Amino acid sequence: MNAPATPPSPYSASTRDSKVESHTLSVLVDNEPGVLARVVGLFSGRGYNIESLTVAEVAHAEHRSRITIVTSGAPETIEQIHHQLERIVPVRQVTDLTIAKRSLERELAMVKVRGRGDNRNDALQLAEAFRARVVDATTESFIFELTGRPDKIDEFVDLMRPIGLVEVSRTGVAAISRGPDPI
Repeated sequence: MNAPATPPSPYSASTRDSKVESHTLSVLVDNEPGVLARVVGLFSGRGYNIESLTVAEVAHAEHRSRITIVTSGAPETIEQIHHQLERIVPVRQVTDLTIAKRSLERELAMVKVRGRGDNRNDALQLAEAFRARVVDATTESFIFELTGRPDKIDEFVDLMRPIGLVEVSRTGVAAISRGPDPI
């Protein structure tokens, strides 16, 4: 007897026939216990993926925090995520920065690279080209600090692999809309 097939997640079902897009969502929430768990629970309960997640208080007096989420899916999936986030009680505002307005995205990474001789020189030259700062150095390794768009950080990490990449630590995406008006 065959076991019943596991139904696909809503995420995989909706992306099968549509183009997968990456979107950055800004979620303004009341700063109270359990809010992040509810937001993350929405994603895990429905099989959506979170590619990046950052959270910080942005208005102390109003007890507000901003959750910045990078996720991907078909346009219908992104729209569904947006509407489901809006229904969570402590959520005040959800903005899809990818489509609503022009926005800036930045991420911070620390990249540890092992290297001696020519590899050491190559690592320093690449770091200079990417405007990465040396924040720690020993005779056998460097730790570089790099900020920029996520794809810039990906490229830097990929170039460091053959030189002697040891490990990477990334903060996740922080994003904000351009211009004088708030989102």
